[in-house]
Amino acid sequence: MGRRTALFIIGLIFVMIFVPGCPKKTPPPPIKLPPKTEPEPQPKIEEPVVEPEPVKPQLNLKSVYFEFDKYNLTDEARAILNDNAKQLMENPSVRVRLEGNCDERGTNTYNMSLGQKRAQSVKDFLVKYGIAANRIETTSYGEERPVCHEHNENCWWRNRRVDFVITAQ
Repeated sequence: MGRRTALFIIGLIFVMIFVPGCPKKTPPPPIKLPPKTEPEPQPKIEEPVVEPEPVKPQLNLKSVYFEFDKYNLTDEARAILNDNAKQLMENPSVRVRLEGNCDERGTNTYNMSLGQKRAQSVKDFLVKYGIAANRIETTSYGEERPVCHEHNENCWWRNRRVDFVITAQ
């Protein structure tokens, strides 16, 4: 064997050793996703329908006060009634009872009548404002339900009033 042949064989061995050492890049195999499966239907559990309780409106209906032996509305009473009427308009399901009251002066019969006239004057105002008359009832307690028991003008004034009582929401 000659020198040339030996070099050829060495070169061939060299090529065989080092050339296959650089493999071709092959893409990684595709990721196999598990087959899609439909979830098993769950049995339906019938739960009772619970309706939330309706929110009751928070009303701040104020009493109105009257001068001695009168049932006409003062400017202050009208201002209070305007506010009360707005609240009633915003809450059309609310019904009220207007309770007329008097101070201790005068006869029971007279005070019952005056208390009713006071309650009616408040109702008339509310109806003119736009509140349905069937949402308002009136009653008189005359002098039977005082909030103050002293015998002076300040106390008597506090007893000459019409109170708002919510009867339905």
